[in-house]
Amino acid sequence: MPLPALDTPLLARLDALCEAGWDIFERFELEVRDHRFHPFVAADYARVQQALITHRAPGLRFLEWGSASGVITIMADLLGYESYGIELDGALVDTARTLAQRFDSAATFVEGSFLPTGFAFTPQKHEPWTSTTGSGASGYLQLGKALDDFDVVFGYPWGGEHQMMRDLMRRYGNPDALLLLHDVDDGVRAFRDRRR
Repeated sequence: MPLPALDTPLLARLDALCEAGWDIFERFELEVRDHRFHPFVAADYARVQQALITHRAPGLRFLEWGSASGVITIMADLLGYESYGIELDGALVDTARTLAQRFDSAATFVEGSFLPTGFAFTPQKHEPWTSTTGSGASGYLQLGKALDDFDVVFGYPWGGEHQMMRDLMRRYGNPDALLLLHDVDDGVRAFRDRRR
């Protein structure tokens, strides 16, 4: 199937999606994060969009770990990826599904953990480790897919979660798959089979 052209209408839809995402995040800040800690932080949508454009190709299956409001998963769908998001917070899954309908997106969202059943990560002694992954049933069960079914996987790790996500991909992902990790300081970095 051919990819959608990066024409003015598509770019306008992507801009509107990002604007809607920032509106959702601002409301989330006021209604949730101002009252209690929650690990959802909006990514730099422009940087992620550029990475998705750079790596897109026909027939790629995309997965977002911790898809939150769904902006990035929907963005990937609009760019031609077959897109899926796994999110632990059920209210955010509802938000993502509503946003997908608003943008006529076929992106699929499920509630659950992006960690496969049985995955355990042991950080090296020198590595800082802060986990915001929470706990819950594996979202792969609801998707009916395994991590190695995906060609491109995106994550926005908190401090110390970079190595966990890379280890997860090494152990359960397809060795030919691309892992995109958003880093506040370095933008979006791409990894394939242990190499940056």
